[in-house]
Amino acid sequence: MVVDAFAVLAEPTRRRILDELRQAPRTVGDLVGTLAISQPSVSKHLKVLRDAGFVTSQVAAQSRVYRVEPAPLRTVDEWLAPYRELWPRNLDALERHLDRKALEET
Repeated sequence: MVVDAFAVLAEPTRRRILDELRQAPRTVGDLVGTLAISQPSVSKHLKVLRDAGFVTSQVAAQSRVYRVEPAPLRTVDEWLAPYRELWPRNLDALERHLDRKALEET
């Protein structure tokens, strides 16, 4: 099954979960406490993230510890690469514009 990474990441709660897991592996309970959302909701979003390959889990005693998997994020990064090339050009144009405005005001 082909997964649309952008559809998975479109959900704000999933992005918040990834932000937390980026800092350190966490259990569902940790995420519930940190994000202040219900356990069923966290579990539902983790399932989507796991099915899409964004996270993996490992059993530790009575719970599962989740961690970020970078491979699907590389796909997103590769898609964004050509757009990042536009940023310096646009920022350079903004800098030139602001420099001209500053000269006009003096």
